Amino acid sequence: MRVHLCVVGRLRAGPERDLIDDYLKRFDKTGRAHGLGPVSVHEVEDKKGGGMAAEAVLLRRVVPKGAVICALDERGEVMTSPDFAGRMERWRDNGAQDLAFVIGGADGIEPSLRADADRLLSFGKMVWPHMLVRVMLSEQLYRAASILGGSPYHRV
Repeated sequence: MRVHLCVVGRLRAGPERDLIDDYLKRFDKTGRAHGLGPVSVHEVEDKKGGGMAAEAVLLRRVVPKGAVICALDERGEVMTSPDFAGRMERWRDNGAQDLAFVIGGADGIEPSLRADADRLLSFGKMVWPHMLVRVMLSEQLYRAASILGGSPYHRV
């Protein structure tokens, strides 16, 4: 199952980029044996200042047709890492070819795009900067692949 990060904003060089690159490289290596990956990052940027509505149009263009859509949103479900790994495993086993994680800009995700998502996922009740959400999601993707691989660190 191919994984897509469909995100608002362009990430420049720096510590966030380094972390994301490291975790996604680990995910691609670990996930391959479990039918997960590769990961593609699709960055969009609304240069005309159209807000969430314009960002939603751009995000919809980069989400692959027929993809399972998981939107990152503070109103979403909070889950444990093993539950997240299990959810990815079920999507894969149910025949999903593409899984798109959508991360909005500073104002979040436009309501109709959020409503179209198959799942809303939250990293807690607090609002996180979208660049940090990218780091946390990248780490959780790697962790999910490790869990599915039976990593002893993750056994309960």
